[in-house]
Amino acid sequence: MGSGERYALGVDSGGSGVRVALAPVRDDGRTVTHASPPVVSGVPVPTGPGGLDADALAGHLVPAARELLARVGGGRLAAVCVGAAGLATLGDQVRARLPGVLAQEFGVRRVALAADAVTAYAGALGQRPGAVLAAGTGLIGVGTDLTAWRRADGWGHLLGDCGGGAWIGRAGLEAAMRAHDGRAGGSAALLRRLEAVFGPPGELPGLLYPRTDRPAVLASFAPEVAACAAEGDPVAAGVMAEAAGHIAVTAAAVCPRPVAGVVPEVAFTGGLLRLGAPLLVPLYERFARALPYARRAEALGSPLDGALLIGVALAADRLAFPYDPRMLHVSGQ
Repeated sequence: MGSGERYALGVDSGGSGVRVALAPVRDDGRTVTHASPPVVSGVPVPTGPGGLDADALAGHLVPAARELLARVGGGRLAAVCVGAAGLATLGDQVRARLPGVLAQEFGVRRVALAADAVTAYAGALGQRPGAVLAAGTGLIGVGTDLTAWRRADGWGHLLGDCGGGAWIGRAGLEAAMRAHDGRAGGSAALLRRLEAVFGPPGELPGLLYPRTDRPAVLASFAPEVAACAAEGDPVAAGVMAEAAGHIAVTAAAVCPRPVAGVVPEVAFTGGLLRLGAPLLVPLYERFARALPYARRAEALGSPLDGALLIGVALAADRLAFPYDPRMLHVSGQ
C-alpha cells in the first residue's frame, strides 16, 4: 500500500454517528479487507429543513478520509460510497452538494449515495438477488432482483416500522397498562417490568410523550418483553409472535421470486436479533411459511462493509446493483 494505490472510501451514517473506512480497489471488484481501522464519530449527522445536512456530513467525511489516507501512506480515492439513514427521503441536499465537495477535495468523480438499507443489503448478501430485513429500533425491508429495488416499511414508529424494537416496546407497554387498568389483554408480568423500568404507570405518559427520542425509549422496553416471553408470559409471547409475523410479511413484500433457477436469499440484520429465541423462533417459522421459495442466509458483514463493497465495485466497473434516484444514486459514470 502507499502513494500508488487506489482506494474506495465507505461511509456508514446513522443515528449513533458516522463510521468511515478505506479499502484497496482490486480489478475484480471484490472487497478483501479494510485498509485500516475505521474512523468513528459518535455525533450523528443532523436533519434540518432541507433534509440531511450535507455540510455536516462533509465535515465528518473529509477529515476522516484524510486521516485514513495518511495512515496508509497516501494513495488516491477512486470511488466513494456513502450509506446514510434517511438518504432516500431526506437526501436531496446531500445528492446535490456532496459529490462536488468530494471532487474538489479529493478529485474523486465516482460517488455512490445509498440509502442505509442498500448498504445493509450489500454488506449482508453482496451483489446477489434476495432481500435484507434491517431490524433495530425501526424495521425496513429492501430487496432486489438486480434490475430494480423494492422497499417496504421503514416509515417510522407512527406509520409503520412494524415488528421493530419500538413496535415491540409499545405493544408491551400497552399490555402493561391494560393490566394496570384491569382491562382484558393485560399482562401482570409486563406491568411489573414497566414499574421497575419507568416507575408508577400513571406517570408514564408524562415521561414518554414530551420526549423527542420516543422511538428509542419505546424500543428500550423490547428486551423486557422478550424476557417475559422467555419466562412463559403468554401476552408477551404473543407480542413477539406478532412482531415475527410483521417482519416475515415485510420480507415477502420485497423478496424477488426465483429466476432461471437462482434461489433468492434473505438475511435478517440489526440489533433486534439480540432478543434471541423469543423473536427468532417464531420469526424463522413464519419466514418458512411466507417465503418457501427463498433461502435464509446469515449476514456476511455490516452496512460499513456494504458501503466499501459498493465503492470498490464502482471503482472497478463491476457494480451490479441497479441505480435508483433515491435508493442508489451514482454520479461520475
